[in-house]
Amino acid sequence: QVQLVESGGGLVQPGGSLRLSCAASGSIFSMYVMGWYRQAPGKQRELVATISSGGSTNYADFVKGRFTISRDNAKNTVYLQMNSLKPEDTAIYYCKQYQITRAYWGQGTQVTVSS
Repeated sequence: QVQLVESGGGLVQPGGSLRLSCAASGSIFSMYVMGWYRQAPGKQRELVATISSGGSTNYADFVKGRFTISRDNAKNTVYLQMNSLKPEDTAIYYCKQYQITRAYWGQGTQVTVSS
């Protein structure tokens, strides 16, 4: 059974940084594309970034140059380093694992950017 557990969210001031982690279990982590999504109140869930099994990355335009996705296959963990945070980055951040026949989601971690 695949489980994804996010951590690292919290309250941060504008311009600050946070690093989110997503620990995976129950699958061969290194085989799969991993992604981070976010959902703000009243809005649809949107893609933030993805990273392939080989380490290739893709970012939404609104986070390019500010966020960095990475993975540690030895620790079965994907990270999202978030710098220069803005109030509009406030959302619940979700981790996603893309498998061939389905995808798995974590429970999410709240990120609030406010002074």
